[in-house]
Amino acid sequence: MPLTIADDTELLLPLFAGMHEGQRFATFLDRLRQRTGAEYIGLFFRQGDLAIHDVTEFHSGRNLRADARRLGLDRLDLLDRFPFDRLQPGRVYAVSEFADVDVEYAAFRARYITALGIADERIVRLALDGGISAWLLLARGAACTAADSALLANLAPYVALALRGFVHEERRRIEAEMNAVALERSGIGWLLLDREARLLAGEPGLTRYLSALPGFALRPGERLVLPDAAGERILAETAARFARHPQAPVRALELCAEPRVHAVLAPSSTQPAAASSLPVLQVICRRPCRSGALDADVLAQLTGLSRREAELAVRLSAGRSIAEAAGDMGLTLETARNYTKRIYAQLDLRGQGDLIRHVLQSGVILV
Repeated sequence: MPLTIADDTELLLPLFAGMHEGQRFATFLDRLRQRTGAEYIGLFFRQGDLAIHDVTEFHSGRNLRADARRLGLDRLDLLDRFPFDRLQPGRVYAVSEFADVDVEYAAFRARYITALGIADERIVRLALDGGISAWLLLARGAACTAADSALLANLAPYVALALRGFVHEERRRIEAEMNAVALERSGIGWLLLDREARLLAGEPGLTRYLSALPGFALRPGERLVLPDAAGERILAETAARFARHPQAPVRALELCAEPRVHAVLAPSSTQPAAASSLPVLQVICRRPCRSGALDADVLAQLTGLSRREAELAVRLSAGRSIAEAAGDMGLTLETARNYTKRIYAQLDLRGQGDLIRHVLQSGVILV
């Protein structure tokens, strides 16, 4: 049957809101199941070459997978023989149409649906961007009707559109998650301010770090509070200047003397279509390295140094003298000097300055 005006509210609005629900698409699937009287409505995605019985599934009604396993139907992999990827996108199929494709599949499916009390099923494939496919499956305890098939057919373009948005959001979420991991490991963070030097957004790691320091206050929508009032004035002046002259040169600012936190103030090119206030100023900082945070095991893997040589290199790169590092490690001064010579020879370095630069430019700082 065609979609009705009521379906706009009852089905389509929950469908497009479903990507933001805690249980994805739960309201839409619940209402579709209620509308059709189905035992089960399932929406599932194939990720890479995963078998269908292992893919991501959102469903309403009975958990057919769990019920099947509880009834001793453990060969769910046999259901993968259904030609999921050969279905024409947008067309509704009766699953029973394919019962004679594979004798073993047909026998298992007959036992499967009988044990679960399922009489009939309808399925539609939804082709998404990037070669991703999803399927919407309806299972009933009685025969499916022409109205069931018509409803699925009419919903299919809307479900595909909603799922394209969901897939795009998932990709952006993964990118944002990995960007956050990289920033956290590198110790780099950012704050975004408007023309009044009010905080619009901030990288969580830097926000937590600065908020824990005395004299700082970072409240969204309010001006940044720094330990030094002169620094606050510089922020306000720079924000105002960048608002007037977006191509103005960057500026440096010491946000905090102890621990020392330096920032680069740069004009923001970010122009969101919807925001409470437009950003004009980027505050880019690098948090001080934690003492002892560099990993000697990782440095050994990266450089071919022995474990003890790498440990000494880490200490020297942190500014310790050879004598201090020897004492830390329980080495004689002569042994530490011999280690140092081997380190410089192995890495083709000329002294401690080169070593510090080499270590801090290596991947060890990302551990």
